[in-house]
Amino acid sequence: MRTLLLTLVLLVTASAAFAQQSLPPDVVVTSGEGLIQAAPDRAWITIAAETRGPSAREAQRRNTEAMRPVQEALRKAGVPADAVRTVGYDLQQEFDFVNGKRVSRGYLARNSIEIRVDDVTRVGEFLEIVVKQGATSVSGLRFDLKDQAKLEREAVRLAVTNARLKAEAAAAGAGRTLDRLVRIEEAGGAAPPVPMPQFRALAVQAADATAPPVAIGQIEVRAQVTVTFSLK
Repeated sequence: MRTLLLTLVLLVTASAAFAQQSLPPDVVVTSGEGLIQAAPDRAWITIAAETRGPSAREAQRRNTEAMRPVQEALRKAGVPADAVRTVGYDLQQEFDFVNGKRVSRGYLARNSIEIRVDDVTRVGEFLEIVVKQGATSVSGLRFDLKDQAKLEREAVRLAVTNARLKAEAAAAGAGRTLDRLVRIEEAGGAAPPVPMPQFRALAVQAADATAPPVAIGQIEVRAQVTVTFSLK
C-alpha cells in the first residue's frame, strides 16, 4: 500500500512539473507597419507601330519602315541600346464578309517595344519624339524605383520599430516590461510588399502632338511584421 501511494505521489509530481515546463512564458504579441513614400526615379513606356499590307511580307516591310525611325530617334535622344526591348510582334490576316463569304482584306503587322527611361523628367519628351516619328500607339506608362530593395529594408525596419513601441505600451499597461525578442514574422511569411507601380495609358494620335504633361506622383513602399516579446 505504501509503495502504491509513493508511486502515485511521484506520478502527480512529475505531471505537475511537466505541465509547468510546457506552459509558454508570458509574452506579448503585436503587429507593426512601416510606410515609405518616394518619388519614382525610373519609367517604362510601351510603344507600338501598326501597319497594313496586301500580303504578309508587305505588311512586315511597312512595319519595319515605320519602327526604324522611332528607334533611331530614341537612340539619338540618348536612350541606350540595353534600355530598349521588343515585347510583342503580331502578324495576322484580316477579313471582311461579302455576301456571306469571308474575303481577305490584307494583313496587319504590329511591333511593340518597351523603353526604360532613367530620367523621369524626360518622359514627356520621349512621348513626343516617338509619336512624331511614326509610333501609332503609346501605352503602359509605369513608374518604379531603381533602389527598391533599399526602401523595402527601411520599411521593414520602421515596421519592427512600430511593433516594439506597441509591445512596450502593452507591457507597461500590464505593469510589466519587455524581456527579450522571441520572434519576428513578416506578414504572410513572405518578403515585404514591393511598390505597386502606377500605370497610365496614353492614347496619342496626332502626329504633331506636343509633349504631354506627365504627373509622376509618388510610390508607397509598405511592410508589415508581427513581433513576439517575453515579459519580465
